[in-house]
Amino acid sequence: MNQPTPAATELPTLPGDTTAALGVADIIVVVCYFAFVLIVGIWSSIRASRGTIGGYFLAGRSMTWWPIGASLMSSNVGSGLFIGLAGTGAAGGLAVGGFEWNATWALLALGWIFVPVYIAAGVVTMPEYLQKRFGGQRIQIYMSVLSLILYIFTKISTDIFSGALFIQISLGWNLYLSTVVLLAVTAVYTIAGGLTAVIYTDALQTLIMVLGALVLMFIGFEKVGWYEGLQEKYSTAIPKIIVPNTTCHLPRADAFHLFRDPVTGDIPWPGLIFGLSVLALWCWCTDQVIVQRSLSAKNLSHAKGGSVLGGYLKIFPMFFIVMPGMISRALYPDEVGCVDPDICKRVCGAAVGCSNIAYPKLVIELMPDGLRGLMIAVMMAALMSSLTSIFNSSSTLFVIDIWQRIRTKASEQELMIVGRVFILILVVISILWIPIIQSANSGQLFDYIQSITSYLAPPITALFILAIFCKRINEPGAFWGLMVGLAVGLVRMIMEFIYSTPSCGEEDRRPAVLKDFHYLYFGLILCVLTVIVIVLISLCTPPIPEEKLTRLTWWTRHKKAPAIDLKNYKNEAAQINPANGESDLVESADSGDMDEAAAKTPCWKMLYLWFCGLSTGPASTLSQEEKAALEQRLTSIEEKPLWKTVCNVNAILLLTINVFLWAYFG
Repeated sequence: MNQPTPAATELPTLPGDTTAALGVADIIVVVCYFAFVLIVGIWSSIRASRGTIGGYFLAGRSMTWWPIGASLMSSNVGSGLFIGLAGTGAAGGLAVGGFEWNATWALLALGWIFVPVYIAAGVVTMPEYLQKRFGGQRIQIYMSVLSLILYIFTKISTDIFSGALFIQISLGWNLYLSTVVLLAVTAVYTIAGGLTAVIYTDALQTLIMVLGALVLMFIGFEKVGWYEGLQEKYSTAIPKIIVPNTTCHLPRADAFHLFRDPVTGDIPWPGLIFGLSVLALWCWCTDQVIVQRSLSAKNLSHAKGGSVLGGYLKIFPMFFIVMPGMISRALYPDEVGCVDPDICKRVCGAAVGCSNIAYPKLVIELMPDGLRGLMIAVMMAALMSSLTSIFNSSSTLFVIDIWQRIRTKASEQELMIVGRVFILILVVISILWIPIIQSANSGQLFDYIQSITSYLAPPITALFILAIFCKRINEPGAFWGLMVGLAVGLVRMIMEFIYSTPSCGEEDRRPAVLKDFHYLYFGLILCVLTVIVIVLISLCTPPIPEEKLTRLTWWTRHKKAPAIDLKNYKNEAAQINPANGESDLVESADSGDMDEAAAKTPCWKMLYLWFCGLSTGPASTLSQEEKAALEQRLTSIEEKPLWKTVCNVNAILLLTINVFLWAYFG
């Protein structure tokens, strides 16, 4: 029995050893890669219009389909996904890949149903859409605050934790040092570049990440003897030290099936199909980070093309993330599959289990020199790109939905600066949050992300579906539906934090509602509950007049908007209408003095203005006709018949492939 113990004791020194193992080639690759990324960021930010809200936040509405598709994929596949998906794959087998394949349906819903309505409504953020659709302020503020909370709990914190874990395992740096360095580079790059920098570098990182992951996948498969070998080796991947009289060290018998028992399965199949669709619709169709990508498209066909490409790309993570996670457990059962709490603590610092280290472990052990460096660089870059997306979107939300409420007369310059200061505040919060995740990483990071989402997101999914398809829904119904949903979700979430998951061999003392009621079922029921509340309250209160819903629902998206309506709306809300952001935000009276100012601006001031994306030249003014034409172009959902057909055919093809894969692995 005591034979494997030396191996276990050497493990804490593992990060220290690999610093030496990281060859000169690796280090050169990492440095070159980051230099390259910064140059691309700066180049793209000089090209784009960053001085206006529409330019900084929506990349000037000029993106084509392929960067959008790649960016949809990469703002979702951060290092959190690599570590989380591979970890859950190592612990429980293929079923978690269903989370990725489910996204295909949601992505098509985004391109064909949601984006046409958003573009027609002329909105920049999701809370702003709700504000136009329902009127009133409270829903919009609720949404902005909830989105920021979700970002901090599920996205920012888990991404930073997984990135830091990766650096710690691969470079042997201290967790905090690596995080701070990482965040510093990310912040510089977001603040100086805006969304264009994010979208360009995203496209590049996705490419390298996918190629690197594919190389690792082939090396890994070759090591275990391809798919048959994986099936055989995974089912016998048992650590040498086990907890007596328990079964938690045994790999699941249904590890190679997507559809698991609806009662006893770790990811039950009704939950995987229906419950997960609720989360997927929230994530892909109503979440600022993702929708912002599609809204920066040149026109609707490009947005649809981006969705289709994103859907094709989402087929692959099952093969290059989930399966390598399983390979990692098959090759290193003692570390990745450990069950004894003391040993797990020694290996990765968490008593519950070490499945999170599955992917980094594989990279360090199997990748050849140079490629290992590239993979580490790309993982860090992936982390940066998802953080950049989130920082950017959070600052958009904060500035447009919260700050403009407090300061209705804020100048363009003030908004740009507040957005950047808010990013810095987020960075500080994120760093303070790290110790909390370190202690809270119950075995599987991916499960943590999904369960938090299924407690908070379903009411929003319910609201958006009803807002787009059902004209009868009104503001009181929507608001109280959200409130009831939030209350129910928070109760479950707080219980989840109070009762922690037992480690191997401990008795499960959690109440039945936690133990036997899967979070995917909970999400589905919460969504249905919210729909019932919204509909009942809406039916008991007066409806919104038909003419107020022009271009705001699926049924009214093609109606021509009366010109008067917008101006009234603008005076009521006393805020900039970001749809015509480009045109409305003409610099205020001081633009006259700007010409002289530009002539005698000192160098440091010029640099500061460039960094904050503020123009030094005189502002351009648009005539009424030009404004109207620009607005017409920005809210048009017309498509050329040829491209419309191309998009539709591709979508059908994508769905066919998707259904085949579900059936084959089911």
